[in-house]
Amino acid sequence: MLSWDDYDQDTQATAIDTVKPRAVNKQLAALQQELTHIHQSISVENNDVGKTESKENTSKPSFSQDLHKKAQEHLDQLNINTGLEELKLGGKRVQVDDKKMINCRADLNQLVPFKYDWAWQKYLDGCANHWMPQEINMTADVALWKNPTALSNDERIIVKRSLGFFATADSLVANNLVLGVYRYITNPECRQYLLRQAFEEAIHTHAYQYCIESLGMDEGEIFNMYREVPSVAKKAAWALQYTQSLADPNFKTGTPETDQQLLRNLIAFYCVMEGLFFYCGFTQILSMGRRNKMTGTAEQFQYILRDESMHVNFGIDVINQIKLENPHLWSETFQNEVIRMILEGTQLEIEYAEDTIKHGVLGMNANMMKEYLQFISNRRLAQLGLAEQNPGAQNPFPWMSEMIDLRKEKNFFETRVTEYQVGGSLSWD
Repeated sequence: MLSWDDYDQDTQATAIDTVKPRAVNKQLAALQQELTHIHQSISVENNDVGKTESKENTSKPSFSQDLHKKAQEHLDQLNINTGLEELKLGGKRVQVDDKKMINCRADLNQLVPFKYDWAWQKYLDGCANHWMPQEINMTADVALWKNPTALSNDERIIVKRSLGFFATADSLVANNLVLGVYRYITNPECRQYLLRQAFEEAIHTHAYQYCIESLGMDEGEIFNMYREVPSVAKKAAWALQYTQSLADPNFKTGTPETDQQLLRNLIAFYCVMEGLFFYCGFTQILSMGRRNKMTGTAEQFQYILRDESMHVNFGIDVINQIKLENPHLWSETFQNEVIRMILEGTQLEIEYAEDTIKHGVLGMNANMMKEYLQFISNRRLAQLGLAEQNPGAQNPFPWMSEMIDLRKEKNFFETRVTEYQVGGSLSWD
């Protein structure tokens, strides 16, 4: 490409050495003429392009106008019945008698009128009992855990095993709710509670993570324990088999077989997973708290236990309501299957207890825990209207009932009250 600086240097040298002034002027004139021709050509091309673009702009709508037109076309084609399935515009209002626990064809988007007032009340109670893990002081736990002589090896195993199982167990429960149960419970007030329960499961997982992080534990070891420690892995595997069927995208309720499959899932998670598998670990950690050890962790577990107790009661109410509305599902054969499921869960939790308290610790041993779990097992069977399978089993830990059921008064300046409620719901009577 031609450079005027280079050209000037070349012509100066030529003028001095060999070229006459008249020849230089002639060359410059030729170059100027060539440049003028180039500029004229570019100008003509630009004018042609401008005319073409102007013509296209007048003949075609702008990109924005095209998008507005397409949006209006989609609105014109909108089917107001989409998502409402069998409901049509102008359909009748939902009546209480239209509602059912499963296989209901009434509009699930209409919360009221309530059919199951107990479900709505449990939702309100759950909201009133809201709490968050960071509200609990973990300072004493951190100091105790870092002191190599403050806890025995058996006590440290209990803390690790409990956090290892629960850290993933509540996630398994939440996944079962969101990916399975919620789709097939066809009552809006019950679904409202299920949403609240799913949120509480997230809070519980958060609480375990908060404890693990505060204590400086190996997070990989704790969170992966359900795939490394046999007594923990067996409980998780037992529960997961019931989630897998409901998570199948082709699964649908509406036949006796599929409705019973839904019942199996509800019994597995509410009566066994939350109603049995949690009790050994809860008892161990709360027993530590009663001995002024790991008090922050124990307080987290006490709040979680109260949430879980409400989950179990809700789930059993749902199961019994399904039985009432669909008596053909509760056959003798199916009842025997349910008894077997609960006995399986009881045995798995006994094995977990034997693994975590091989030696007597915290005022308990494996035999005491076995009797306690058999006592809980009898209670779950009775709540379902089934015969107890562990005659004479007693509760060796009566203080656990107090933790779950009774108002617990505490020194306000030492710790927060465990009869937790949000500010708008507090009663000062």
